Amino acid sequence: MAVCYDKLFHMMIDKRMTNSQLMAKAGFSANIITRLKKNEYISLESIEKLCIAMECSVDDILEFQEKENDNS
Repeated sequence: MAVCYDKLFHMMIDKRMTNSQLMAKAGFSANIITRLKKNEYISLESIEKLCIAMECSVDDILEFQEKENDNS
């Protein structure tokens, strides 16, 4: 399974929130934004900060997707 943060970025657009504003509100570094954009792992602590900053629950900002097999 892979994690996808597309829901978070759609929510940011809806709330007209920039990456910088999210970083300031959630209290984390640009490295976390980079990891989110690449759909990479972030800590549960960072996810909690995101949920607090965005006033939402976990399922509002991320979803799990099955990894595609390269076996053809």
